[in-house]
Amino acid sequence: MCGRYAAFLPAEAIVALFRTEGPVPNWAPTWNMAPTRDAPVVRLHPESKERRLDLLRWGLLPHWAKDAKSVRQPINARSETLATAPMFRDAVKHRRCLVPADLFYEWQAVNGTKLPWAIARADGQPMVFAGLWEGWRGSDGTVIRSFTIVTTSANEALRPLHERMPVVLEPADWPLWLGETHGDPNEPLRPSGAAFRTWRIGTAVNNVRNDTPQLLEPV
Repeated sequence: MCGRYAAFLPAEAIVALFRTEGPVPNWAPTWNMAPTRDAPVVRLHPESKERRLDLLRWGLLPHWAKDAKSVRQPINARSETLATAPMFRDAVKHRRCLVPADLFYEWQAVNGTKLPWAIARADGQPMVFAGLWEGWRGSDGTVIRSFTIVTTSANEALRPLHERMPVVLEPADWPLWLGETHGDPNEPLRPSGAAFRTWRIGTAVNNVRNDTPQLLEPV
């Protein structure tokens, strides 16, 4: 699964990496991105089909929900059931997105204790998670745009930490996942073959109010 990650790559770097168009939102870098917060997401504009960089809330609120408070808002979506789960089957057809991240965190269960680990690409490049997004409009006109991160089985290197991991997309997968090119969007939904760097960190990351680079210091 993916319940916390870091996103501190500057906006201009994200724009250059994904070649997005349109206005660039402002946000503060974070070393402890948590559910319900707004995060940078790359998606296709519904009308122009240009790549846009937008801030969406983490935790998918389905467009068909009558009340935002009465429906589950998942932060993760299992890749194996995207096509059949009512929560995701429409979004996976029409509203796929890219979620840039610098690293993510996982908690390893050891003798009844959960130990936090940081996980980053070994090549130093940012990660790009497969995501789904939704637009919801309330009866009072309130609009909430939200997203969830797609997960898959952990690869061999990360399996000792947790059985699940985010779907990490390579640049060649981005056009297919965004819907810019034709093909089977399920094809890239597999455990990543990239090399990862992992290191144990302190428990300060457990508290979402702690949000500094010091969270990444190894222990």
